[in-house]
Amino acid sequence: MKVLVTGAAGFIGYHVARRLAESNHCEVLGVDNLNDYYSVDLKRAAG
Repeated sequence: MKVLVTGAAGFIGYHVARRLAESNHCEVLGVDNLNDYYSVDLKRAAG
């Protein structure tokens, strides 16, 4: 199964994508918009 996770650089999206990828039941594609509304450095540090 293929899964698209939006907001993958955020806290919830990151952990959801990671858990799905670790399950080996699906192929995960994570997408996020690294704009400057939140600190881009924080989002990059999460992964």
